[in-house]
Amino acid sequence: MNMLYQMVAKTQFGLEGVLAKELTNLGAQDVEEHNRAVSFKGDKGLMYKTNLYLRTALKVLVPVKKFIAGNEQQLYDEIKKIDWSQYLSNDGTMVVHTSLKSDYFNHSQYVSLKTKDAIVDQFRENTGIRPDIDLIRPDLSIDIHINSNEVTVSLDSSAESLHRRGYRSENTLAPINEVTAAGMILLTGWNGKGNFMDPMCGSGTLLIEAGLIAKNIPANMLRQKFGFETWKDFEPETWKKIKEEAVANIKESEANIIGSDKTFKAIEIARENITRAGLDEDIKVSNKQFDEVKPPEGGGIVIMNPPYGERLPIEEIDAFYKAMGDKMKKDFEGFQVWIISSNIAAMKRIGLAASKRLNLFNGALECKYHMFDIYKGTRDKRKLEAAGNPLS
Repeated sequence: MNMLYQMVAKTQFGLEGVLAKELTNLGAQDVEEHNRAVSFKGDKGLMYKTNLYLRTALKVLVPVKKFIAGNEQQLYDEIKKIDWSQYLSNDGTMVVHTSLKSDYFNHSQYVSLKTKDAIVDQFRENTGIRPDIDLIRPDLSIDIHINSNEVTVSLDSSAESLHRRGYRSENTLAPINEVTAAGMILLTGWNGKGNFMDPMCGSGTLLIEAGLIAKNIPANMLRQKFGFETWKDFEPETWKKIKEEAVANIKESEANIIGSDKTFKAIEIARENITRAGLDEDIKVSNKQFDEVKPPEGGGIVIMNPPYGERLPIEEIDAFYKAMGDKMKKDFEGFQVWIISSNIAAMKRIGLAASKRLNLFNGALECKYHMFDIYKGTRDKRKLEAAGNPLS
């Protein structure tokens, strides 16, 4: 029988429920939601699968020890009690990352340094040879999380954050994070078929994530390397089978994925990213202002990440959001339109009642994610209400 590991998948605020569903669909056991994380159990194969498949996870951690520490000496002593030779060779390389919310410890880099010292001292005392630090491609990535005086030591099976899918160029303008984009799509309940639009597509992240969903391509299929591949107990054959199965399950898209942006430079970058993702034949993009966009027949899902107005006068951003709402009412009948914005005042200028408002973050910005059903008769209803004859 395969050994079951306790694991934790980290995510962004507001995406915990989506991630829990993804994990359940992959066969994870004891799935439980936490703040910005979901804990679960599974075997080694599931650990590999989660890294490859999960669209809304940032990291998959395997906790190895929890303890209480009120100062740096206690932290050092407890870290040193772990048998690090299980996970790392004395001539191997490592990196330590720390996150903390604590009155006992106030400097994450110092905690990382004390952790490294404890591990290095253990190896030096036991073997005379010490492992080195490698910030770029370490053999073992160690995660320290401190909440008050509770310390959790985990092995990071992902190493580099899972939002780095491998399709996006670094010269992208104010991009939406890939994990946020995938979460936004999954929150709509879109089934990967029919019309999907992003008329303010920027560098194309939402379109690409939709394309991956439509073709059943795992989120991290393009990734060159995961942390677990350099672990001492790595099973190359298991990993090879999981990747082969993933390739075999890719299908033809049944979606019509369309994007546009007013900036020609953004469309150029979007096309490059779409090509890198191998989705040239599945996504159509064009250089258009939002008011020039003509949606296809048959309704569908629209997701927009409009400007939030940090660099614009209030009257300009208000006028922009009002025009956006007018366009939605006029041309997007039969569509479900989702808009993310941190500018709640401007969102009121859209002039439609949101069916849903969800709390999400775009980077460090706290946002609301609004859903609008543009159903048949929206315009007529608005006219009647304006005339003082609200429909019952």
